[in-house]
Amino acid sequence: MTAMPTAVRESPPQTRYAPRAAIDLRATVGVLQRGPGDPAQTHAGGVIWRAMRTPDGIATLALSQTADGSVRAAAWGPGRERALAQVPALCGAGDDVDGFDASHHPLIAEAHRRHLGLRLTRTDAPFDALTQSVIEQKVTLRQAFGAWRRLVARFGDPAPGPTPRPLTVPPAPAVWQRIPSWAWHRAGLEPPQARTIAQAAPRAASLDRALARSSDGDARDRHLTALPGVGPWTAAETRIRAFGDPDAVSVGDYHLAHHVGYALAGSRTNDDGMLALLEPWRGHRQRVIRLILAAGLTEPRRGPRLHIEDHRER
Repeated sequence: MTAMPTAVRESPPQTRYAPRAAIDLRATVGVLQRGPGDPAQTHAGGVIWRAMRTPDGIATLALSQTADGSVRAAAWGPGRERALAQVPALCGAGDDVDGFDASHHPLIAEAHRRHLGLRLTRTDAPFDALTQSVIEQKVTLRQAFGAWRRLVARFGDPAPGPTPRPLTVPPAPAVWQRIPSWAWHRAGLEPPQARTIAQAAPRAASLDRALARSSDGDARDRHLTALPGVGPWTAAETRIRAFGDPDAVSVGDYHLAHHVGYALAGSRTNDDGMLALLEPWRGHRQRVIRLILAAGLTEPRRGPRLHIEDHRER
């Protein structure tokens, strides 16, 4: 059993979530962390700490798992009640595995058996998910994580509570809109990414409402891709993070098709080939991708890393 820090145990409000099925907390919620230096989420001493912005204000949420599989949560800040209310969704309470048949492929069946506690998390924060996804467009994850770290740390709000290291709540939409061009440049991002976020920011509230009302991925894609600078890859990534979409596939990803091809067919493929390989699991294609990544069924690295372009002035 992982114990909450003393400060967590003594700080109200708290809640306890008992999932209906086994859950691996770190595998489920940890996927939201944007690199080891993410200023908005970290893992320390068996506790996941997450800095969030809610409709009631900022909050810090601390999650830990007990020996009986339940999840203990504590929260600080004006948005603490909203943060606690989000715990079941973060832990995959809405992730419906009905209709998923892992037996279509022996490697997927084995990965599913080994990772029964993996659930698809959802934040119900579409604009935050969109912002992260735009930052990760057409760059390496190392670049994207660095840009996210610099921008959030500089323009976000200090997270409340006894966090193990200083955390920062991601900026509000109005703040993203006002970030000056030099700050985007120093973070290592291109003008198109900055424009996409700045243009989406004034529509954040209406976008969040429209996406929450949408009943399926296609409808959400239509709302998202109507925004300048948002294509299928960014829309899919937003759906995955904000809504735990079990069928979203990030077409256009630099590595994903290669990994799926390697896992399911023994050789790399392109996006069309990836979609064909995933077709038996339509409705659960994102779940299969997560199992492939969780099980390490990825294509071995054969060449040098993708060159990181640095457009900043030195």
